[in-house]
Amino acid sequence: MTTAMSLPETIAFLERDFPQMNHDGPAFHLESVGPLSARMRLDHHERFLRPGGTISGPAMMALADYALYAAILANIGPVGLAVTTNLSFNFLRKPGPTGLVAEATLLKLGKRLAVGEARLFATGSDDLVCHATGTYSIPPER
Repeated sequence: MTTAMSLPETIAFLERDFPQMNHDGPAFHLESVGPLSARMRLDHHERFLRPGGTISGPAMMALADYALYAAILANIGPVGLAVTTNLSFNFLRKPGPTGLVAEATLLKLGKRLAVGEARLFATGSDDLVCHATGTYSIPPER
């Protein structure tokens, strides 16, 4: 099984249609896309920190949502109006003062609905820091 868009095509689409994600400089890095999957990294940066020096919950939420969205786009093609309809997060442990990696997997990819999970890890660690699930609405073809 192949993807509808390659890694460079998916990156180009995200950079063109969602430039606000890296407004203050590159921080979200799409590292791979595959059948029903994507891997994205978030840099450890002051703008994402909470007191204590670790990446904040809202930054983790953005990473999970963005990684799931990238997995969907890579697999259906450049559909900018696919939207998040539900996100659920379980914060499992405090990450150290490092970046994060999201491994996104699509559990269902239909014509109108996609459901997936994102597993977030601290860079260089196998310890799961956050588990997220998301549902996305895919607009009908016109």
